[in-house]
Amino acid sequence: MNPIKIALICNYELLPERVGGMDYFFWMFDAKCKKNGIQVDWFFPNQSQHGDYSKLTIFNSNYQNVENYFLDFCIQNQTTYSFIITHFIELCTPFFKKIKQVSKAKVVAIDHNPRPIDGYPFKKKMEKKIKGFLFSKYIDQFIGVSNYTVTEIISDFGTQVRSKTRTIYNGVVIKDIKVRTQRNVIHPNFLVVSHLRESKGIQDLIVAVSKLPSPILSGIRIDLFGDGPLKDFLIKSVHQHQLDSNFRFMGSQPNLNALYCQYDYMLQPTHMECFSLSILESLAANVPVITTDVGGNEEAVLDSENGYIFKAKDVNALTTLLEQVYLGKKKIELNTRAVIENHFSLDHMVENHLALLFNNKF
Repeated sequence: MNPIKIALICNYELLPERVGGMDYFFWMFDAKCKKNGIQVDWFFPNQSQHGDYSKLTIFNSNYQNVENYFLDFCIQNQTTYSFIITHFIELCTPFFKKIKQVSKAKVVAIDHNPRPIDGYPFKKKMEKKIKGFLFSKYIDQFIGVSNYTVTEIISDFGTQVRSKTRTIYNGVVIKDIKVRTQRNVIHPNFLVVSHLRESKGIQDLIVAVSKLPSPILSGIRIDLFGDGPLKDFLIKSVHQHQLDSNFRFMGSQPNLNALYCQYDYMLQPTHMECFSLSILESLAANVPVITTDVGGNEEAVLDSENGYIFKAKDVNALTTLLEQVYLGKKKIELNTRAVIENHFSLDHMVENHLALLFNNKF
């Protein structure tokens, strides 16, 4: 039996200042593959030596199109792969047909992409249906990182993909996350962990806080961890609403696993999500999450059990939740770490991805 050899294509920039859950997944998956005698060639837009990337066999496209780079690599090197796996690559494009023209490998496409809260415009829906009809046949297995994502894959590309689409949840490194041992019921403190862009809904949070009664405004504190293109706008909005004493912009932090436990609740007012690793990390730190009803959020956060769910963009609902939680009228008493340990650990994620390579149902 020939040894298994994998090409793993990731349109994912390797940045030492932004080490997150996917980086840990790549490192652990590569290590597990080697332990099982499986060779992995990694194709990224760039090269990096931070963390365990120095242990990976990386071919980088020097920020050129990583898909075209991979196809040229296959043609020039006549490399034989057992599996070709894609992450952060658009699904059902001509690229997948071209893969089958240069390789006999089984193709697995992992979908990490969130969908717009109001769905795609009609024209884009039709384009996706057509692409599904033309190119889904060249993908042997679709993987969604949540049940929500699986539903959206089938909706996007057609019911013909249903039989070869399944969920493998994203996971987090449990052991490195420090745990909150005691939660403040009255006057809790809050954090936000988010890329600062419009779809993350931080602008809604600012407006929601501005609507709180004066006695609460005199005490409530929210620390925002993250950076992004909306940062200047958000800082200006905080100032315009006279909330400078309520919000602190903490920037990007490399040690979030040690910081979650310093807070009582995490806020994530996002408008679109696939399956949030920051939600999983917060819950693993025994820090409940207040978030919206989009994407796979409700697969991790059970309303009134390990957090609270409100309708995306409903600023008034968020204001009410903040007031009730801050005054102790609503409280989460459950240790939220257990559900992450049992269902959403990085170990589970890696083992489930490894099992794909030994699945005879392709």
